[in-house]
Amino acid sequence: MNMDFAKIVSLRMERQHLARPANEEEYLALYRDMQPGMNVYWNGFGMPPVMSFRAAFDDIEFNRERQYRRELVKGRFAGGNLGWIVPEDMELFMAVYQKPVERLPERQQMIMDLIAQQGPSNIARMKEETGLLVKEITPALHRLQEAFLLYEDQYDGEWDRGWYLFSEMFPEVDGAGYTRQEALMILMERFARRMVWFDAEMAKSYFRVPIKDIRAALDEMLKKGKLSKADSGYVLTDDCELLETYVPRTYRSVFAVHRNDILYRAQEHLLKKKFLPMTEKLPYDHELLQFLLIDGEFKGAVVGHFRNGPYDLNDVVCGADVPAERKEEIIEAVRKVNFGKSPDRFMGKTI
Repeated sequence: MNMDFAKIVSLRMERQHLARPANEEEYLALYRDMQPGMNVYWNGFGMPPVMSFRAAFDDIEFNRERQYRRELVKGRFAGGNLGWIVPEDMELFMAVYQKPVERLPERQQMIMDLIAQQGPSNIARMKEETGLLVKEITPALHRLQEAFLLYEDQYDGEWDRGWYLFSEMFPEVDGAGYTRQEALMILMERFARRMVWFDAEMAKSYFRVPIKDIRAALDEMLKKGKLSKADSGYVLTDDCELLETYVPRTYRSVFAVHRNDILYRAQEHLLKKKFLPMTEKLPYDHELLQFLLIDGEFKGAVVGHFRNGPYDLNDVVCGADVPAERKEEIIEAVRKVNFGKSPDRFMGKTI
């Protein structure tokens, strides 16, 4: 099947609710398809996950309530990154991301024994009971979390969080409920629905699993007829007929997308390659802070320096295909996600 890029962009905007913000029912379905949810990149401690620009309501507060009711639960997924999933999908994510520990090192064993004997514990209590330093306890907890042996019960934004035995918090979860390939196929089918078209490298970038596992799952999905080949990538077989007759629309919009966003995570390998050459020789701090999704395509970036609080917004760089008349629209989009702060420059020129 030959793909029309305009169709991909238009349908992707619709399915990700960037063309029309989602109501609560639509949002819940979108969130589940694009798990794990993450908070805004380099954001304050304890913030709930968010899917920026996609909800017709305040989804930070919506997800804060979901956390409090434990309708969203925390884990380390996709390269060890913290994320939030619905508890009924825990077996899927465990199958894909669990990093088993064959033999626990001494510190990890001490922590496991403490919680097994005395119940849920916070870091301050672990320090007191074991004599370990916080800098020794923290990496041990993270490793046990990746092994799905401990669960961090962060149901609010407080620092004092309890750590539980995973098996006690999720007694119904079967660690052998899915093979890795079976679970990955389910997650990639959801991913395909929201991305419309993708290739193996995009899936690798998003799911952070080895490319050989991605390719094996894709091959099996092709065999089962769930996916169809489309140019150098894939679409859902169910979408093939739709895409033949689909009439694309141009959605005029500018979104300044953070680095935990769904679309960025799926295209990180492409975006770094595209924008680093445009920014690496700038004479001021030029970390890639945010990426400009203009009419559904990434055509620019905000560069500067990450800080706790408003970032240093040193410049906005755009490709040659961005018309000059979009300048004010772009600057306003940048202000919107940076607490009203304007960038110092636009295409190298002081504003």
